[in-house]
Amino acid sequence: MYSRSTLGHADAVSAVELFEQGFTAKSVAISLGLAGSPVQMLYQRWRLRGAGALMTRDRRQYDFGTKFEIVLRHIKGESGRTLSPEFDLPSPSVKMVTDSLRMAIVTLRPDEKPLVRCDQGFQCRHTLWRDTLRGAGLTQSMSRKGACPDNAVMAGFFSHLKQGWFRIQKPETLDEFHVGLTDYLEWWNTTRIQERLGYLSPDQYRAQTTAIA
Repeated sequence: MYSRSTLGHADAVSAVELFEQGFTAKSVAISLGLAGSPVQMLYQRWRLRGAGALMTRDRRQYDFGTKFEIVLRHIKGESGRTLSPEFDLPSPSVKMVTDSLRMAIVTLRPDEKPLVRCDQGFQCRHTLWRDTLRGAGLTQSMSRKGACPDNAVMAGFFSHLKQGWFRIQKPETLDEFHVGLTDYLEWWNTTRIQERLGYLSPDQYRAQTTAIA
């Protein structure tokens, strides 16, 4: 039996009516001849919002001050689930994340080719994202489930960054944030010694390794 992969408004109304009668997402998908994934997503929204799951909303535009407040509060530890109801945050679209990637790419020097780490979200698996990276000559890092050593390194670093700098200094403006972050990164790479590196800083360890090679 052919299943429709999209969920129109009429289909959504019919699905919600069946949810309210006690049907599961799987049984509704089968009954209406719909693909399981969009029905499951609608079911989850219905569990949270009831009939409000059928409501659509216009995409909001945020001024810079609002964006900065959202970022700061997220860094301080507030989750997206907490911030979303207050600011009516949309889920990040492919265009949104790719536009952000392009903004980062134009700041790179010609000799800079960083490894771009991302999760396994659909945005980072999309052709547009991958083509943008390929066009800039950048390498994407997206480890498979259960094997994420690069992600563990970055997660550990961001934990140090938040605990050792952001939550102590508490920058109030974007300029303070940029200056403080730059100073912290320089200290991290040139001054901060690490036991696992033989009590050397990362820059000292790299210089030593290069000299030996």
